[in-house]
Amino acid sequence: MNIELSYVSAFLVALLGGVHCFGMCGGIVGALALGLPDDGRGRFTVALPFLLAYNAGRITSYTVAGLLAGGFGGWAAHLTSVRHGQQILQLMAALFMVALGLYLGGWWQGLSRLEQAGGRLWRYLEPAGRRLLPVRTPGHALGVGLIWGWLPCGLVYSVLVWAMSAGDAARGALLMLSFGLGTLPALLAMGAFAAVIARLVRNIWLRRLAGALVIVFGVYQLFLLRWLP
Repeated sequence: MNIELSYVSAFLVALLGGVHCFGMCGGIVGALALGLPDDGRGRFTVALPFLLAYNAGRITSYTVAGLLAGGFGGWAAHLTSVRHGQQILQLMAALFMVALGLYLGGWWQGLSRLEQAGGRLWRYLEPAGRRLLPVRTPGHALGVGLIWGWLPCGLVYSVLVWAMSAGDAARGALLMLSFGLGTLPALLAMGAFAAVIARLVRNIWLRRLAGALVIVFGVYQLFLLRWLP
């Protein structure tokens, strides 16, 4: 797939995965809101700098993870031939997209095992994030975002496999940056319309629609691989 198109696709996958983001990060966004001064609670204009700082930290962590994944994928591809190594990584990325769609739609929970594996690292990071709560300044919110960007998440892990197939560290970082920006609308909206969004994400048909669209995207990637020389 054209690398520029991959960035757009990563952004769209994140938008579709917004129904999952609320479940994973909604509690953190709620904690940010509760930590605001009494006169700022319930006022989106007051909460906005904190939400932006938190999301900036989270997206920075995604970008660093993409840098590492892309660098590792580029190194791994060169262990064989570049062409065959890239094809293997792209096949893995496409299969993970299909798995992600099944996960988002609630049809298969296999990716939850990846989240459990990531939980081993998270046990060491999570206490550092809790020490920054309650959040009183945007700087604290930035620190929380930097740590919570490593929260075990099947959606993030699936896109990280995709970043491994990007070819090098820089492209992997840009792909995860695009993904992170795609999660931004949903997570900012949580700060303003949390109650409304909570009802939406509980709608099973919305989750299934998002999952089905991601599956279509994964199958399309598999179709493209079939025609690679």
